[in-house]
Amino acid sequence: IHLATENEQYLSELPEQAGYFKETRIVEFIFLLSEKWHLDQLTRYQAVELLERFMIKQVEQMCGSSGNTKGPDQGQRSSWSSVRDQIANTFVLRLVSCVQLASKLSLHYSRVSSDTALKFLQSLKYSYTKQDLLESELAVLNTLRFHINVSTPLAYVELLLEVLGYNGCLLPVKPLHQLCVQLLDFCYLTRETIYDTLLKTAIENSTPSKLQIAKFLTVKEDFMLLAVGVISTGVFILSPDHWEQVVEHLNYITGITPQSILEFSYAVVRRIVGSTTP
Repeated sequence: IHLATENEQYLSELPEQAGYFKETRIVEFIFLLSEKWHLDQLTRYQAVELLERFMIKQVEQMCGSSGNTKGPDQGQRSSWSSVRDQIANTFVLRLVSCVQLASKLSLHYSRVSSDTALKFLQSLKYSYTKQDLLESELAVLNTLRFHINVSTPLAYVELLLEVLGYNGCLLPVKPLHQLCVQLLDFCYLTRETIYDTLLKTAIENSTPSKLQIAKFLTVKEDFMLLAVGVISTGVFILSPDHWEQVVEHLNYITGITPQSILEFSYAVVRRIVGSTTP
């Protein structure tokens, strides 16, 4: 109930720019960096969500504080160009800071030290200092008002798996959990393609309008739907005989319709087949 309420609250306050900083290259960078530093799955998802929320807030603040001294159109272009340059100049540093902060929230794994982060940045030819790292972390914390312990889709997946087990679904829990984590990675890394398929399936049209795309944003950012879709797809792959029973339980637990669950699983499976077909 707590996660569902939190998810609904997040969706009700969703900024128009949500998802801008979850493009494949950024997510892949964070995942690879997390592997390099031996961080757990939850940490890398938290790092993605922290970076996304921080960058959106930072862009809003920068655009709000930059004045236009020229005509409207020309001034807006000049203002955005300045903001974009500022973002580009510090983006990798901010990304590393988000991974560092996420690692400090984990109770079971070693945090990323300043020495480790600095060594990595220096390997990329950046000349940052420990003071720069500290100031960058503080910038992220202040911008997010220290609200950094955000829920991730993985938390939704794991809790729903627990509930399914408690409700009597006889599933191979350990291999299913492992497969769900892999599917969640896959959904993050192929996000645009999966949701594009889902949108076109939902509206039964291959050319969605701008309004339909805008309204679909809440679907793309719905952690509960993502978790339910990942579990449904995992069960379909690993234990298809239990699929209908699991979908029925997931519908009862979350209120998400079997049709929506089916459409999400279809979009993921279609992408998996597409990515493995020569």
